Amino acid sequence: MGKKVFVDLSHPFFGDMPLWPYFSKPEIAPMHSMAKGGVLTQTIKCTMHTGTHADAPRHVMERMFDGRRALYSHELPVDAYCGDAVCLDIRVNRWQLIMPKDLEDAVTRVGMKPSELKGMVLCLNTGMHRKFDDSKEYYHYSLGCGIDAGKWFVKHGVKVVAMDQQALDHPLHTSMGNNGTRMKLEGYTGKSICDEFIEQFGIEAYAEFDRETYIKVHGKAKYDEKFGDLEAIGCPGTWEPCHKEMLGHGIVGVENLGGDLDKVKGKRFRFFALPIRWHMGDGSMVRCAAEIDEDELVPAEERIYKYGAM
Repeated sequence: MGKKVFVDLSHPFFGDMPLWPYFSKPEIAPMHSMAKGGVLTQTIKCTMHTGTHADAPRHVMERMFDGRRALYSHELPVDAYCGDAVCLDIRVNRWQLIMPKDLEDAVTRVGMKPSELKGMVLCLNTGMHRKFDDSKEYYHYSLGCGIDAGKWFVKHGVKVVAMDQQALDHPLHTSMGNNGTRMKLEGYTGKSICDEFIEQFGIEAYAEFDRETYIKVHGKAKYDEKFGDLEAIGCPGTWEPCHKEMLGHGIVGVENLGGDLDKVKGKRFRFFALPIRWHMGDGSMVRCAAEIDEDELVPAEERIYKYGAM
């Protein structure tokens, strides 16, 4: 057994960091300087969902599945985002949904069974953290989770899911597509990413991300069977369903996991992420770290961030 070491699983925070498509750039400004005042003091203005961060249930829903008003960050226990963890090597193609079969395949490859995941933190290494940048490739075309993965997490009673993607959901389940504020963002071809996805994968595959299209393709009964639990608590089924399945059942999430995630791929460790104690918070930036035996580290290049976003 080697000594215990900490591995940083966070992206660095800075003024020109990559941002979710409709977020404002962080404003970081000096209030005092060494030359003038003998101290350095800086001010920060940004959303709490900038960079590596944690979501509270109240971020995406009014009520949880048990009927309670959705919890704010201060209502979660201090260790809500900490615990025994495993980093799953998720092998899913570009822009595709992570399905239960993909999660089960990754669990098998770490020598575990899904029944052993109860109460654990799952860190998903899809490779997207290596693409973290101010780019359509990272935000628009990310692979990601949906309602099937969300229900799988609930079924197996995990405590936390920390993902190396832009959100807990596939981008087309978010406002980047035809949900929420319905941005229908432009892709590389100049067409909306919704139209691009249909051209590449077909209308049936796209229906997973669009309420009206799903009902048109599969019928209202099939829609209710798949998304009815969300609709019953006032949530449109195709708008960030993985967020809501998880958070609405008390499973919290971390987005934009990064740093040296490859050094713990396929390994078990202790995971730590502590949000600030913000009263009535909807989430918080977090510093994520893995505590692991030094001998268990996976050989991987040190992550070096060489760019600004703007």
